[in-house]
Amino acid sequence: RDLTDISLLESFIHLRYVDLSENKLQDLAPLSSLTHLLWLKVDGNLLSSACMQELPYLQVVSFARNRIKDMEGITHPRLANLSMKENKIQTALGLSHDRLFSLQTLELRGNKLKSTAGLSLPKLKTLYLAQNTISSLEGLEGLEQLATLHLRDNQLETLDGFSSSMKYLQYLNLRNNGISSFQEVAKLQVLPMLRALVLLDNPCSEETDYRLEVLALLPHLQRLDKDVVEQEERAEAKEIHQRRQEEEKVRP
Repeated sequence: RDLTDISLLESFIHLRYVDLSENKLQDLAPLSSLTHLLWLKVDGNLLSSACMQELPYLQVVSFARNRIKDMEGITHPRLANLSMKENKIQTALGLSHDRLFSLQTLELRGNKLKSTAGLSLPKLKTLYLAQNTISSLEGLEGLEQLATLHLRDNQLETLDGFSSSMKYLQYLNLRNNGISSFQEVAKLQVLPMLRALVLLDNPCSEETDYRLEVLALLPHLQRLDKDVVEQEERAEAKEIHQRRQEEEKVRP
């Protein structure tokens, strides 16, 4: 509707669901009086900041397709689901960890992040970071509840940064990065619950016997790329792994 002014909403203090998508808003200050708000969608506006007054019951917010450059000023204590996809965010270091203790799903696809620093949120279960320019993984050890991590279409060449404290991570998508050696893949052995891994469109996925090499390193995988791991594959990978161990022992 090309709205630029929403000051009229200030008097509707009992509103719980507000959708202001596809307008021309640059300021959300009038929403600070809506203390009963549960759900807010402001996709496709002209916002340069997600900073708002703390709203005590707000649980779901979407700021997709705006012009937001950082993650400062998001302090809603019951927020469980936050989408900031397709903005211009370069760093997550301004995130208020001490206030976002309910956040479970964070969507940051299609931003300008270079690193994962600042994203260690204790309750986070799902994190979408595809289509950024991430080249280093930092601060992941704080993501102790994380089950799903999407890092597709980034610039990772090494897999340093994963931690054994990430004991619930089951699904990891690394499609279309720059991972070229199986030595890097071996670093995922610290993830005790990893069951599904996507490595398509990385240089290592072009190697001979790629699937068997990965399964020899990560025998607990149930799915690699789009395919379920078959019993025969698993047995063959186990043989490769045992043979390598024997070779290691023989070496002087």
